[in-house]
Amino acid sequence: MTHNGIDIDQFILLAVYPTIAFFALGLIANKMRLREPLKYGLQGLSCASFSILYFITIPNGGAQGLATVLAMFAGILFLMARNYIIHPPKKEEQEENQEQRHQQDKTESQNSTSTSTSTSTNTSNI
Repeated sequence: MTHNGIDIDQFILLAVYPTIAFFALGLIANKMRLREPLKYGLQGLSCASFSILYFITIPNGGAQGLATVLAMFAGILFLMARNYIIHPPKKEEQEENQEQRHQQDKTESQNSTSTSTSTSTNTSNI
């Protein structure tokens, strides 16, 4: 069996690194309330960066398939950002989405408050 320069554990790590970067950028963008096209653009840029890095630095084409998939995914993300810029959602939809997020935040904070209150009540009965 031929060896392509990297082991399976290294290949798994090469797949995990872009995944971590992708989700971390998405989380940071949501926390900073960045617009969707910017979020998609940053995620696409990270995927393209990893793809170029893998093509250049991994010997004997060991991660060429992974780099190709990352390049295609980056292209899809750039197309999504472009589509979002060209056809933005209506302001009414944006306001509804913001209201839903705000209500979810309220219910989550109320649930955490009620859980801590009920726990303290239950312990006082013991």
